[in-house]
Amino acid sequence: MMNELQLKLCDIQGRLFELSADKKYDSASFVKVFMTSGTAKALDSTYNRMQWAGEEYLLEEVISAAGRKLNQSGEVYSKDVLYWMGYLYRYWHYYSGEDSAKIYRQAPVGTMKRNYLMFHTMAPELAIENLKEIHQQKRKNCS
Repeated sequence: MMNELQLKLCDIQGRLFELSADKKYDSASFVKVFMTSGTAKALDSTYNRMQWAGEEYLLEEVISAAGRKLNQSGEVYSKDVLYWMGYLYRYWHYYSGEDSAKIYRQAPVGTMKRNYLMFHTMAPELAIENLKEIHQQKRKNCS
């Protein structure tokens, strides 16, 4: 069961992803850069000052660390899709204990976008289990 702080951090990460759309960042590159960033790693830790920062501050951290990896010439996803991705990725961390980079390897941005319509109305735990299942199937098919 999530506590109030954890749910708040899920919401902040969802709003951070939405904010990337306001700033016109290419969504696929933003999500990948964030999920593999030091900022995401800091949010994964048991306690870090980043957990008290708002989405604007977190965006500045990601942008300054990313350098040229982020661009503003690409597809910008709808805010609904982005919020759900950001929220679910953070929820997944609290649900499973896995770090952001590992979660991203299991459910990269393309997988999340493709499954948004089907999964965004599900309970987060169910969506996560389904995404893990898709990852397992892909791994079986590749081996």
